[in-house]
Amino acid sequence: MKNISLPRSERKRFYDSIVDTNTTYNYYVERLTDIAVSRFKWTGFPDSIDTRFLELTLFEKGQAVVFEDDVMGLLSLNTAISGSWNVYNVPIKRRAYATNGYNKNLTIENSVIVFNNYIRTPSVQHILNFSKKLANIDVTIQININTQKTPIALKANKKQQLSVLNAYKNYDGNVPVIFKEDEFKDDSISSMSLGAPFVSPDLYELKTKIWNEALTFLGVPNISETKKERMITDEVQRQMGGVLASRTSFISMRKQACEKINKMFGLNVDVEYNYGGDDDCQNTQQSYDL
Repeated sequence: MKNISLPRSERKRFYDSIVDTNTTYNYYVERLTDIAVSRFKWTGFPDSIDTRFLELTLFEKGQAVVFEDDVMGLLSLNTAISGSWNVYNVPIKRRAYATNGYNKNLTIENSVIVFNNYIRTPSVQHILNFSKKLANIDVTIQININTQKTPIALKANKKQQLSVLNAYKNYDGNVPVIFKEDEFKDDSISSMSLGAPFVSPDLYELKTKIWNEALTFLGVPNISETKKERMITDEVQRQMGGVLASRTSFISMRKQACEKINKMFGLNVDVEYNYGGDDDCQNTQQSYDL
């Protein structure tokens, strides 16, 4: 099979498109991750606990372990499960570890595992999925906009190609007036309209729906901008039902861990949702739109 080699300019355009897509994807991953790990406000922990790291661990791993170190005091680190389980599928033995090589074997008697949600799973894979969808729509919107700008295909003989290419570059660069060269022979050049329909508004509305779906998954208030002015209170409350359901799963497991930590270590640790209480879920001004 004969290999097909793209011209250098086409290869550059191809790789540039990949970079743009990856950049857009990373933007949504970072933005949604930042929202995810800043949802909760922990209080009552000593300074030795980094609550930002705790939330990142729950986001990426689905669980973290809180325990007392003889030198550093109370810590919250990654945990690996080992050994047997009790009747409620909570591991009796667990190991705390860090990327710097720190390791410590623990048990259910001297440590508390904090779970991310009721099903004890991380959130990161869902955020990656939402980000992929959002980035794909963004790229599609840009392509659709570009087709409105240059909806033509040009045909010319070899002698005319350079002149046509220069004219096209001016057209693509938004030059208001394009001067025709003397050697430009109109009868040897033809064009074909691609006529792509303008669907960017529909795509943006779809992107907003997916963005709101991601926020609902995280338990963050959201209202569609296209419907916000027309929605009555009952409609807002129904839409926020999914937000509250997701929020309950995340906050309940953290509250449960607080009770165990306080009992085991004699603290007064608590956690609250950082994006407002349940009443704020019914306030459209508290939404986190695109």
